[in-house]
Amino acid sequence: MLELRNVVKSYEGKPLLTDISFTVAEGETICLLGASGSGKSTILRMIAGLDFPDRGAILLNNLDLAGTPPHLRDFGLVFQDYGLFPHLNVFDNIAFGLKMKGFKHEGHEVHKGEIKKRVHEMLELVNLTGFDSRQVTDLSGGEQQRVALARALAPSPRLLMFDEPLGALDRSLKEDLLNEIRGILHQTKIPAIYVTHDQEEAFTIADRILVLHEGTIIRDGTPSEIWKDPQSAFVAKLLGIGNVIEGEVVEMQNVKTEFGVFALDCNKHVGEKIQLLVQQSSSPSRRGARGEGEAQIQLTVEDVLFKRDQFQIKGRGGLVIHMQEAPRIGDVITVQVQVKCLS
Repeated sequence: MLELRNVVKSYEGKPLLTDISFTVAEGETICLLGASGSGKSTILRMIAGLDFPDRGAILLNNLDLAGTPPHLRDFGLVFQDYGLFPHLNVFDNIAFGLKMKGFKHEGHEVHKGEIKKRVHEMLELVNLTGFDSRQVTDLSGGEQQRVALARALAPSPRLLMFDEPLGALDRSLKEDLLNEIRGILHQTKIPAIYVTHDQEEAFTIADRILVLHEGTIIRDGTPSEIWKDPQSAFVAKLLGIGNVIEGEVVEMQNVKTEFGVFALDCNKHVGEKIQLLVQQSSSPSRRGARGEGEAQIQLTVEDVLFKRDQFQIKGRGGLVIHMQEAPRIGDVITVQVQVKCLS
């Protein structure tokens, strides 16, 4: 439905985005994931028509949007700071977009009763039934974000865009609202682009994740695909997928690390440096049995930290694993791992 084709953008004379290309299908939610300053919000602004690419094209159903002003693109935006009108109550905030659009059905403007019906439908959708006369300044952060979502959904946009919408909320509220947004997007089948630097948000809400780094998309795949195969050290570190360690190819299909020599074919020449992904393959024990396709390393416990339902164990080189029972600092444990080559 939406396509970005070879989009390039500079900021203050410096390249910000280089050759950005991706598509968003009907009913699909994609997540642009990257660090602050990576250009995620700039991409949204260009799609919305609030900024323009230096080169490249943004197309909707194969039609170039370059000449289409923002108010005619029919896209909805949800921001971190909500963007609500403080002088209007909940009903009027949600109805604002409908009134500005003229809320037409089959070419005829719909009367106030239909606007009221639509607002109440949106309030029910975001679990705010009965809030229509409340002032938005009297609402909690989570409730305000629900109003912002309802306002964006009310005119039935062709595309929804979220710019770090949950950044100001606490963890438990963020998790609840994120699951609600996911459910609403699946129910309405409106395609969406969700921008965040939080990997947990990305994995929860996205059908497909695009990892943005140094002005380009370095990984594009489903959450499952990216978790199983991050492909690069940057993606693995950003998403917290196992441990990234340094190695050196000492002979064909052998890579030397501070944890020993691993039999790996990384398609590199002898003497080349390589980064490896080390993932815990089963619960470690002091007498672990080596499984097929797995390696074992010895780890001296340097720190133990309780994390929800398990213990986070830190060893030399910053290597982190998890155990159900806590060892003592100084213990030497055997850890079963899987090791992969990274680009």
